[in-house]
Amino acid sequence: MSVKMVLLSVLKILGVIVGIIVLYILMAYLLPFIEISAKDDGEKKEIPIYIYTNGVHTDIVMPVKNDMQDWSTKIPFANTKSKKTDYNYVGVGWGDKGFYLDTPTWADLKFSTAFKAAFWLGESAMHCTYYKKMKEGGDCKIIMISRSQYKDLTKFVEDKFDKDQNGNFILIPTNAVYSDNDAFYDAQGKYSFLYTCNTWSNDALKAAGQKAAFWTPTDSGIFQHYK
Repeated sequence: MSVKMVLLSVLKILGVIVGIIVLYILMAYLLPFIEISAKDDGEKKEIPIYIYTNGVHTDIVMPVKNDMQDWSTKIPFANTKSKKTDYNYVGVGWGDKGFYLDTPTWADLKFSTAFKAAFWLGESAMHCTYYKKMKEGGDCKIIMISRSQYKDLTKFVEDKFDKDQNGNFILIPTNAVYSDNDAFYDAQGKYSFLYTCNTWSNDALKAAGQKAAFWTPTDSGIFQHYK
């Protein structure tokens, strides 16, 4: 094969890669503007949930305990460093295990971690964080939902956890927690540039019949529908 043919092949490959990147950027910018409307099931909206972002990653925050669900029996307080039992809310997020455990800050991000996460090569994890109270603001929005919607939401969240033979969530033993009120658990599914932590949270809102973006890889894609 001549040098010219090799160069043409390389240019074609680069053109395809650039085209995919441009298409992804356009999708990531435009598709979040398409809103999936909330569904009114006719029931009283009496259960508070929250969407919360740390600036990059979005969590779904729910009451620790009510007459429908007691998360402390599935996500034990004892699995946190604090061991405290007076928390009122629990935030749950799904994401790439490598990002969660090996990248405490963006400065610690390795190319291998990012590559594995982007292309379905890594494992996933659930990050569970307990809170005593939630404060609404630009990074946190309250949503009132019905009992039926909460039932659908909790099923969606539970189904993403890996479980042992007894049906228990599987704790990831690690010191790479963010504070004294959180813990990590093994999860189902593969993270990728097409299905991110925020895509999962967006789908959780859809499962609960709430406003959501058609598709989004970012937290802003969700929050723009809750201004």
